[in-house]
Amino acid sequence: MLPIQIRPDQVMDELTTFQNKLTQGLQNLADAGDIPAGVTPKEAVYREDKLTLYRFQAPASVVQHPVPLLIVYALVNRPYMTDLQEDRSTVKGLLDAGMDVYLIDWGYPDRADRFLTMDDYLNGYLDRCVDEICHRHKLDKINILGICQGGTFSLCYSAMHPEKVQNLITMVTPVNFHTPDNILSHWVKHVDIDTLVDTMGNIPGELLNWTFLNLKPYQLMGQKYLDMVEVLQDKSKLDNFLRMEKWIFDSPDQAGETYRQFIKDFYQQNKLMNGGLRIGEHEIDLANVTMPVLNIFAEQDHLVPPDASKALAGKVGTKDYTELSFPGGHIGIYVSGKAQKTVPPAIGKWVKERN
Repeated sequence: MLPIQIRPDQVMDELTTFQNKLTQGLQNLADAGDIPAGVTPKEAVYREDKLTLYRFQAPASVVQHPVPLLIVYALVNRPYMTDLQEDRSTVKGLLDAGMDVYLIDWGYPDRADRFLTMDDYLNGYLDRCVDEICHRHKLDKINILGICQGGTFSLCYSAMHPEKVQNLITMVTPVNFHTPDNILSHWVKHVDIDTLVDTMGNIPGELLNWTFLNLKPYQLMGQKYLDMVEVLQDKSKLDNFLRMEKWIFDSPDQAGETYRQFIKDFYQQNKLMNGGLRIGEHEIDLANVTMPVLNIFAEQDHLVPPDASKALAGKVGTKDYTELSFPGGHIGIYVSGKAQKTVPPAIGKWVKERN
């Protein structure tokens, strides 16, 4: 007896079933249309150059906290990851928790933005967004939620302008860029960033996207496509898949000078930890972060390892420091069902306890 029994009739049945599924799936894909980016109603309240500051519409039944919350997202990828779909929306969860939520959309830099620096982004764009929100609400301070690179930016901003930040929340935020398990840091440590920026000007988003995908090449470029025929059968699963794919490959170019400083000062020289970091006229000292801090990290984060975030505990000057550990990954902390039930409510509770 052969070790593998092959029956021609079963093979034909399986091939026919597969062909029918593929045909129907391709039709579903063709009918999917454009996938919306962001689902919660919002209003643009301030614009400057490529930047747009949005305010999200809160549920009428929820009493809003008097101090608004500004989400500062990374320059890499797009901020609608925080509002991917109705049942996977950090923004919606924060609104339901009573937060009055604003968000900065940095836009898509082009050649005109080649020489924008971190000083331009933090002491320029971000600072003016904070001032706009303070003016609208007649306040001196607001709450800030910084995500990933946006969390690092928020830490630097809070160290430079502590008088404008009531509470600071950092989510999957790198602080120590030289932890042993930081694969991205090991990769870029010996890259000649000056030559790269001098040659290319702005750094193409496609290059960064390729870098991130290759941190987990099998999982991010192969494994997830194995069940595509089955995914194509279910419109809901297909829409979810397409939303994620759209976000993954929606990668803005990076302003050359900002990229140069961020890679050299943070990834290569680890100045946020070691000292010597300057942004514009300011020397960044995390001891100046004296407002309450909630530091949220993901236990299985391959981009920002937990230890890279937890290093913040020994650096900030506040006596009110709290950590929140999430059992998931860098993306799951925004979009997983478990995250929706735990992270936004925890942020809302923490903020309300301090105001």
